[in-house]
Amino acid sequence: MKDTILFGDCRDTLKQFDEKARCCVTSPPYYGLRDYGGESNQIGQEQSPEEYIEEMVNVFRLVRDNLTDDGTLWLNIGDSYYNYRPGKGGLPQQTVSNTKQDLPDQCNRRANKLEGLKEKDLIGIPWMLAFALRADGWYLRQDIIWHKPNPMPESVKDRCTKSHEYLFLLSKNKHYYYDNDAIKEPAKDWGTRDRTNGKYHNKGTGLQPHSGLTKSYPTKNKRSVWSITNKPYKEAHFAVFPPDLIIPCIKAGSEKNDIILDPFMGSGTTAMVAKSLGRHYIGCELHEGYGKLIKNRIGELRGTLKEFL
Repeated sequence: MKDTILFGDCRDTLKQFDEKARCCVTSPPYYGLRDYGGESNQIGQEQSPEEYIEEMVNVFRLVRDNLTDDGTLWLNIGDSYYNYRPGKGGLPQQTVSNTKQDLPDQCNRRANKLEGLKEKDLIGIPWMLAFALRADGWYLRQDIIWHKPNPMPESVKDRCTKSHEYLFLLSKNKHYYYDNDAIKEPAKDWGTRDRTNGKYHNKGTGLQPHSGLTKSYPTKNKRSVWSITNKPYKEAHFAVFPPDLIIPCIKAGSEKNDIILDPFMGSGTTAMVAKSLGRHYIGCELHEGYGKLIKNRIGELRGTLKEFL
């Protein structure tokens, strides 16, 4: 079932795959972001953050079942602010403003005021989810900051403009596949030490090298803050998963010919990057109407990724 996307609710379709993926790279629907239409139980449309987190835990429990024993999960998730205002007819109306790159239609839901949240509170969805997944058996290995050099402007005057989201690395087991060399970064020349005369050679940096360093290294371990510009895709009305964000996840989390899983395939960026890197993909997507969009992206954009590989 390689290179296959199953259409329908991922809580059902994830049970149908007959091959294991080496890693999962995904960005699920954010809490309160958008009504995709046609489904009454869409993920992201829950009445409270706690209900949303519970559904996410259930989804990623199925994801874990579809991973090899040394598999990893790379999970991008954004946060939300809570605003509570009275609705028409005396009913309360809850709106959640989201920090995702595009300008989504707000999801206006009639609901009781959420316990424990005050107007303008940052809900803390990413860490709520990360801790819940850890409690469910995942190993929470790292939080990576996706820094956006081109964030969506905000009109707020009582806090900074949001310019980051989280990318969590979780593993199925204590020991897992991680190719550190595949995503190393170029290193600056920190200088060398000549043990024969005790002198330091530090070219152009103005920095004192570490004691005992005998040679310079061309690369260094990838850092946990990734500056990646969000690039819109004209055929999609929503913010697509940037290929630059997915590439290091797949490179570090898999080998050639491995299978990459995305239970929220959307416009198909994960599949496109997987094929471009010599991997296979499997995935799920709620709306079958995205099928043509996904096929077009895989066919048209694979060649444009050469600059990243």
